[in-house]
Amino acid sequence: MRILISGASIAGPVLAYWLTRHGFCVTVVERAPALRKTGGHAVDLFRPAMDISEKMGVLARVQERATGTNQMTVHREGVRRPVRVDLSKVFGATSDRHVEIMRDDLSEIYYDATRDDVEYLFGDSITEISPDGEVRFDNAAPRRFDLVVGADGLHSNVRSLVFGDESRFSTFIGAYFGVLTLPNVSSLDRELLIHVGVGRTAGMYGARHLDDARALLLFRSERELDYHHHDVPRQKELLRGAFAGMHADVDRWLDELDRTPAFYFDSITQLRMDTWSRGRVTLVGDAGYCPGPAVGGSTTLAVVGAYVLAGELARAGGDHERAFPAYERAMAEHVHGSRAAALSAAKTLIPTSRLGVSGLAQGARLISALPAGIGRVLLRLTTKSARLYNSMTLDDYPPSPTASEGRAGREADSADPATAEGRIL
Repeated sequence: MRILISGASIAGPVLAYWLTRHGFCVTVVERAPALRKTGGHAVDLFRPAMDISEKMGVLARVQERATGTNQMTVHREGVRRPVRVDLSKVFGATSDRHVEIMRDDLSEIYYDATRDDVEYLFGDSITEISPDGEVRFDNAAPRRFDLVVGADGLHSNVRSLVFGDESRFSTFIGAYFGVLTLPNVSSLDRELLIHVGVGRTAGMYGARHLDDARALLLFRSERELDYHHHDVPRQKELLRGAFAGMHADVDRWLDELDRTPAFYFDSITQLRMDTWSRGRVTLVGDAGYCPGPAVGGSTTLAVVGAYVLAGELARAGGDHERAFPAYERAMAEHVHGSRAAALSAAKTLIPTSRLGVSGLAQGARLISALPAGIGRVLLRLTTKSARLYNSMTLDDYPPSPTASEGRAGREADSADPATAEGRIL
């Protein structure tokens, strides 16, 4: 059975790994010319995603590439004395199994786990999907697949082709964020430096294996702003306006906007779809149920979704009419919970009042000062995301004994020049 996945970031390679383990023949198409190494930002892997990574045999690499950030200094706008926080205790209170890792590093780890058994088509994109499974590409010759999965992020091309315009499913939750790569001008060593004000939060951090650093800027807006997603100068202008006069540190970070080698800007938007499947096509991760970038734990949700989708397809013997509804049922509670957790996290991370600013700083300090057990109980009682991710349970989907058939099919395909067009392995 041949399955095409669009997207080679996080959900795509994880799904490809498990589908291959269950005996399916997998192709991944990725618009970028190579694996993306564009800076990225730090993401959280909570317990379920850590468990899945361990089953994939990549946990040691994930832990090796952890950012190592263990301290946080919080400056509240208008308050002279900063608050210092032991992040290792905060993370320990949040989840009994957690790693913070750069998104690009995680993508590379999952890709490396699949590259020998999965066909990757880089520098290409899907242009048309017919009901019978014929797929047309920008560059490669048309090919037929039994199933197609969109794992291509919040602005999914597959979702647009099959379900229609993104505006039908996206809900703006009142905030924007930007990420830029910059020199480690503050000489941060495993530390997160954060400035918090009413309606805006700016932070800078590094990773123990990186020479540069990242700045993450989040701000509230009561209305959706007027800009085009390709208009980078306008996006930078919006960030400058939102953070003007906040602090000298933030001014220095903003000075790097015109020199940064990597920049990303987007709204914090939730995707809310009644179903993620239509015919032979389904969606996974942010493409189908993004809870909100930068606030919603979407990386863990994407890893879990990929694992569940592959498992349900295996359990149904490849029958998508049974597998897709089962996948959606299995993920429904996690998805709805992640939306609520994201709204709560956005309110905490980008406070709406001076009381909220103080609460963010003092709450983090309290958690880090308490004994680990008490801090964990307090945070789980007050934080929706902690309760959500620690309560997730997953079925066990044993690998198919016929998995070798899928690999044999891949090897047969690789001998056919017609199917190797545009391939980068």
